[in-house]
Amino acid sequence: MRSLVIIIGSVIVATSFNLFLVPHGLLSSGVSGIAILISLITPFKTGLLNFALNVPILILGFVKLGRTITYNTIACVISLSLFLYLIPEIAVVEETLLSSIVGGVMAGVGIGLILKYSGTSGGFDIIAMIVSRMSNIRVGLLLTGMNGIIVLISGAIFDWNIAIYTMLSIYITGRVIDTVHTNHIKLTLQIVTTCGEQIRQELLDSIYRGITITNGYGGYTMEEKQILMMVVTRYETMLIKKIVRKHDPNAFINIYETVEVDGEFAQN
Repeated sequence: MRSLVIIIGSVIVATSFNLFLVPHGLLSSGVSGIAILISLITPFKTGLLNFALNVPILILGFVKLGRTITYNTIACVISLSLFLYLIPEIAVVEETLLSSIVGGVMAGVGIGLILKYSGTSGGFDIIAMIVSRMSNIRVGLLLTGMNGIIVLISGAIFDWNIAIYTMLSIYITGRVIDTVHTNHIKLTLQIVTTCGEQIRQELLDSIYRGITITNGYGGYTMEEKQILMMVVTRYETMLIKKIVRKHDPNAFINIYETVEVDGEFAQN
């Protein structure tokens, strides 16, 4: 299922590039954008350039981010490069503004799906994740800064009209990614249960998150209970609730959105 979604996301991204962005000289974000930029001024194909530029970054990602994300990223990069090579570069819309909007939306949907299923499109995504873990700077801020460089380069090489259209496309892509991929939203869970140890053990075995446990008692029954507190991503809540209900069908679970996390938190 995960591999299928990553492939579908890659098809959507490749379609947005070759049918909407590339024919109008518009760029995309990240290494894919650099590949498009080079392809516009050289005879090399976008798909081959995208693959070549991602190889050293994938090696770095394997060392710094681990196997799961890297393997999914490799699958994405290979499929994205393949579809960029196979899909013809044909402008299906004549207006540049409309192409930048449609291309940005499609790219955002495709990349959002890839991120949602524990992959990345390679390139800047990997670099931003690594730098974020080392410096605690938000991934979105890092990507915005790096993509801004692409816009400046496109403006210098071509013209500022293209640069502005590119900036619009990148902005739309980012907004759509945030809509589809909500992994950046952190939730705090408070689990009140009489089976704290069993739940704690399975949570630690299943989810890479820290747990804080305190003892308490029910205000009405005076029964001793354990209170488990943990900060997780939205996608992890379903599995956590399943684990809790497995051991304690009567457990009380309080879930609320976390505004900010200051401290160690794995940015999966």
